Amino acid sequence: MGGAFVAAAVLARLGSRIGLPTIPLFILAGILLGPHTPGYVLVEDPHELAMLSALGLVLLLFYLGLEFHIDDLRSGGRKMAAAGGAYLALNVGAGLAFGFGLGWGTEEALVLAGVLGISSSAIVTKVLLDLGRVDNPETRPILGIIVVEDVFLALYLAALQPVISGADSLAASVGDFGKAFGFLLLLAVAARWGTRAIGRMFATKDDELLVISFLGAAVLVAGVAEKFGVADAIAAFMVGLILGNTGSGERIRELVHPLRDAFAAIFFFSFGLSIDPGDLPTVIVPVLIALLVTVSMNLLAGLLTGRIYRFGPRPSANVATTLLARGEFALILATMAAGAGLDERLSPFIAGYVLILAVIAPLAAGRSHWVARILPGGRRAGQEAAR
Repeated sequence: MGGAFVAAAVLARLGSRIGLPTIPLFILAGILLGPHTPGYVLVEDPHELAMLSALGLVLLLFYLGLEFHIDDLRSGGRKMAAAGGAYLALNVGAGLAFGFGLGWGTEEALVLAGVLGISSSAIVTKVLLDLGRVDNPETRPILGIIVVEDVFLALYLAALQPVISGADSLAASVGDFGKAFGFLLLLAVAARWGTRAIGRMFATKDDELLVISFLGAAVLVAGVAEKFGVADAIAAFMVGLILGNTGSGERIRELVHPLRDAFAAIFFFSFGLSIDPGDLPTVIVPVLIALLVTVSMNLLAGLLTGRIYRFGPRPSANVATTLLARGEFALILATMAAGAGLDERLSPFIAGYVLILAVIAPLAAGRSHWVARILPGGRRAGQEAAR
């Protein structure tokens, strides 16, 4: 663990001198020091850091929930649903068509629909923080799309698991789906009507007690969520949403910062450990096609979101580039596919696809003003800004 922190810090410090984002550098540290590359191996088994990695994801999404206010859901619910629905329709639909086009099989196509269709909440959150865009007007729609995606993710996982595992009981499939939906509904009710009561439970002037309380709540609810078939990420987000709207919300935001940053680095480092660069050449052509599909659909989704919220080219470009990354959900699907005995090409494809986007997405988000120039009205807006 100590070596992982130091390696991530050294590479990130070197990269910052030439303007590189930290996310791909943390991943690169994991690749270089993992079991799949020549040279010194720091971690033989990526599963050794599995719990720390899960904690990093939970804290990232918990912080994201803290930044998302209940009032945003009340005032912009229709726009958020429209933008999120459009994003999912474009990306999941294109992913499904891409999967069938490859001809690897129906179950494989369903997996690829999720891989290409869902953004990485962890990377999106980190990009927003690194670029200082948390207070930008387009950030609320971005977070709204992430919320819609995460809700879809929870339901999609619940529905997909029995399909790819060959379950022949419709009743069992419906039961699993019902449990996941019921748990999500319970969290939504708590976020809508239970904030005041929960706020009293967390009211304390002692920072130590407050840290232990919110950390315990986030991790416990995330763990229970997994038992109900709900992704731990969306559960952690909902806990953050609830606590962020209590009287202790501002203090919690400040106290969670160092924990979030430290364990997020381990999450991305652990992701790098799971990647075997030797498998990538066998699937490079499908990966490149998938990248082209994803970039195209994200640009279109950014334009649609801009229309819905009446944004100009620059905010629309920020939406398109910030949501470009794919990550933890794709890795979950890769694990599920491997366990179900699906096409063995899926794992290296997903690894290569996610790794390249993990590098491209933060770089593109940081240079979204270039992307804005190719959007409708972007060149004119750039000329007016120059004047």
